[in-house]
Amino acid sequence: MKTRIGIVCCLVGLLGYTQAFAQDIIAPGAKVEKLADGFGFTEGPAVDKVGNVYFADQPNDRILKWSTDGKLTTFHENTGRANGLYFDHEGNLLSCSDMDNELWSLDMTGKPTVLVAEYDGKKLNGPNDLWIRPDGGIYFTDPLYPRDYWTRSPEMQRDGQHVYYLSPDRKRLIRVDEELKQPNGIIGTPDGKRLYVADIKAEKTYVYHIQPDGTLTHKWLFAPVGSDGMTMDEQGNVYVTGKGVTVFNPSGEQIAHIPVEANWTANVCFGGEDRQTLFIAAFEYLYALRMNVKGVE
Repeated sequence: MKTRIGIVCCLVGLLGYTQAFAQDIIAPGAKVEKLADGFGFTEGPAVDKVGNVYFADQPNDRILKWSTDGKLTTFHENTGRANGLYFDHEGNLLSCSDMDNELWSLDMTGKPTVLVAEYDGKKLNGPNDLWIRPDGGIYFTDPLYPRDYWTRSPEMQRDGQHVYYLSPDRKRLIRVDEELKQPNGIIGTPDGKRLYVADIKAEKTYVYHIQPDGTLTHKWLFAPVGSDGMTMDEQGNVYVTGKGVTVFNPSGEQIAHIPVEANWTANVCFGGEDRQTLFIAAFEYLYALRMNVKGVE
């Protein structure tokens, strides 16, 4: 009986701890708000320099924009089936475009430039998500998710599902982790020193030390969960997705869970003029939640 009471007290204490930290990072009284719906499947929200949020509607092959004044417009169609998105330092929108398994850069007119079309003479599986470090180097994940719009074989194109690094001059593409089962979500610290990668199939998220040449060292388990997409706030808390949004502090301890009324939460980013609103791409919806903390995108 004493043992059971101890376990219950421990669980209650942990719940209180989690709720307390959730109150610290979420604005008082804030609730998850549905901004828009009617999409096929939302993905890859990314914030520009002024706080506008761009996100992909992958089944409909388009990228939309939610402006800082709350207006929804279509930024571009025929995006190569854009998935994960991220703005570079020049204001171009980079896209994991898996129609032809490529990494694209779109200028603000929507004109595409293919940054990566293959590796070692062969197509990639399908770039999924990316992060750009301070010097412009790009890390991206390359899992296999067979698409019904592919004209090629749905079989794996590579010898596995890996993480890649593209140098700032766009001339050197290397693999930086070949041991994951299915890498997906990815985010790095704003100082460019650490990279977080979610292995969604293994239900694990790892953190690495980033080296100047782009390679990764000192890999260790950060949290026992996978993730579709990821972001980070100014306190170093890491936000992972799947069933709602779960938040881990820099030590890998869960400090909050944000329920989302959707079958699946795909990705998140901080946006708005003050970067203090969490935008959530979840199935056919775009949601937002006002926060006490700012993002670091």
